[in-house]
Amino acid sequence: MDPQYETKKNDPNAIMPYPESSGDEHVGEVRGLSGGIMDKEPEVLEGHAKFHRLGWKRLTVVLIVEAIALGSLSLPGAFATLGMVPGVILSVAMGLICIYTAHVIGQTKLKHPQIAHYADVGRVMFGKWGYEIISFMFVLQLIFIVGSHVLTGTIMWGTITDNGNGTCSLVFGIVSAIILFLLAIPPSFAEVAILGYIDFVSICAAILITMIATGIRSSNQEGGLAAVPWSCWPKEDLSLAEGFIAVSNIVFAYSFAMCQFSFMDEMHTPSDYKKSIVALGLIEIFIYTVTGGVVYAFVGPEVQSPALLSAGPLLSKVAFGIALPVIFISGSINTVVVSRYLIERIWPNNVIRYVNTPAGWMVWLGFDFGITLIAWVIAEAIPFFSDLLAICSALFISGFSFYFPALMYFKITRNDAKSLSKKYFLDALNMLCFAIGMIILGVGTYAAIQDIMDRYDHGKVSKPYSCAPLA
Repeated sequence: MDPQYETKKNDPNAIMPYPESSGDEHVGEVRGLSGGIMDKEPEVLEGHAKFHRLGWKRLTVVLIVEAIALGSLSLPGAFATLGMVPGVILSVAMGLICIYTAHVIGQTKLKHPQIAHYADVGRVMFGKWGYEIISFMFVLQLIFIVGSHVLTGTIMWGTITDNGNGTCSLVFGIVSAIILFLLAIPPSFAEVAILGYIDFVSICAAILITMIATGIRSSNQEGGLAAVPWSCWPKEDLSLAEGFIAVSNIVFAYSFAMCQFSFMDEMHTPSDYKKSIVALGLIEIFIYTVTGGVVYAFVGPEVQSPALLSAGPLLSKVAFGIALPVIFISGSINTVVVSRYLIERIWPNNVIRYVNTPAGWMVWLGFDFGITLIAWVIAEAIPFFSDLLAICSALFISGFSFYFPALMYFKITRNDAKSLSKKYFLDALNMLCFAIGMIILGVGTYAAIQDIMDRYDHGKVSKPYSCAPLA
């Protein structure tokens, strides 16, 4: 039986999920345990039903939306820096480790069903201050990610339209922010999952076009594919900062754990999470490894980032156009997550949190608009925003994906191991996860700061609110 069921069975106000389900449909009625289905206000019952419709298949789609974006097309550049062999090994290893840390997060959620968002696990492990610190990390990182999608959208519009024949890039930024706002209006992840199918097809098509186009271009050059100077090993004179930025691109591509608690809280059968994280992890490993390896082998060390730029002038525009849904759908889901968290924190016992009344919708749209506006302002106002995002990712994602799950294991789930040998093995594995998180925290932060300094030294830092093209 689902542990969430056992934990909530003595709560007269609990809304009980069905203990077993294999699909995405919402099965049965929503009932309070103290009696019939009418022992709560209709809006509350409707709200519970609305936010408990997510099955494991749609959870997989939502995780794909959150995890697989155009960052996957930076991996060929990472392979060019690290070499084919280290690139493949790191891609596969990080994928497997992130599947495991996501499993620890899932176990933690089942043992503590009251954890609705990542910030809540801070209270379980460290009390009030842990909650506040992780809450700050959670909100800031999500807003910065939305800002990065604003900038990416600006770059894409400029590339597709040849910078709009002199159009100020701020216009493209505003257009991108408006699209992100509109796509974040649906408050339920089950509704977002519908857009997820478009998102997944979009990124797969963009990657396929890139691989085919770069393969054809290389075949038509003198010497053909055999003349492409790719290498099995890291390039010569590789600095620590440059090498670790490449490593970070691979590590951060697998960082889907940050929103997992939020998504699982909407599941009608949370114990089904294992199917979703395994499916997502294997899909990511396949897409990232094949994309990184194949495009690098076709283009060589001169591969651009994102790799779409290596497809040629015309086909790069086609690929960018096809990839546009990825930019905005993947970006908008972060707005939904942070809005849901803030509203549920401010109005934990108010029907507003269910977004099914006029007041609820007004609050929801206000948060949606406000977060998108803040993300746009930050992205446009900070000249080195991309590098600042890299610093925040090193500081925060190292925790969300690696050392926090390791701490969850030691503080919450360690005693679930059924044998001493398994416990010792998991102890070692989680020590490794913690060490990886600490290395990313330290070296990743250093590499990002060093990159900012290098950009300033070479005059590559743009001005705030500049009309100049971003690409």
